[in-house]
Amino acid sequence: MLLIGLTGGIATGKSTVSKMLQDELKIPVIDADLIARQVVEPGKPAYKQIVQIFGREILLPDQTINRDALGKLIFNDADKRRQLNGAVHPAVFREMFRQILKCYIRGERIAVLDVPLLFEGGQLLRYLRRVVVVYCDEQAELQRLMARNSMSEADARSRMNAQMSIEEKRRRADIVIDNSGSLEATRNQVRAVFAELQTLWTIPSPAVLAASAVAVASGWYYFSRDAR
Repeated sequence: MLLIGLTGGIATGKSTVSKMLQDELKIPVIDADLIARQVVEPGKPAYKQIVQIFGREILLPDQTINRDALGKLIFNDADKRRQLNGAVHPAVFREMFRQILKCYIRGERIAVLDVPLLFEGGQLLRYLRRVVVVYCDEQAELQRLMARNSMSEADARSRMNAQMSIEEKRRRADIVIDNSGSLEATRNQVRAVFAELQTLWTIPSPAVLAASAVAVASGWYYFSRDAR
């Protein structure tokens, strides 16, 4: 099975491409952001760790985590950010691997890992056949973010600066989908790119199947180890 990474900058249109892949091309997408929200739901081990680290002050009245309050705590504090990552990342990696395994068992030819901070984290890159970056220029990214989140220019730039620049991500990409134009132009690129990626898949030999079985058996260990 081909594992393809999908990433981009904040407000460059990665979610739009992800939705096209799922709804129109029926390609399974494993969404790291969605998983990160699920693993910190009340009662989950990561939730308990976060409350233990940051206190109940970061909880909303319904006992769910106040993501805005938590974000403010860690934004300019590298130590607290490391503590949060230490609580959340192992759980996210294990769930991602579980979903990858399900795709593999179903016989999917391709699965996409939608990871906003794919390059910044770096742990998953070794497992990917290709990395696709959804791109628009930084000025368009800024304007879209301000409009989407009703932000001031200063706040939007601060959010953008917290990530690797979209220009650097474009340089590191194997494939770039330019989302600067119309929705239909983006759709045409997505269809063309993933039609080409499908051709990388070949019928595996018995030796490859055996090697894959070993890789699957050891995958949980490696994904969990890399998350630490």
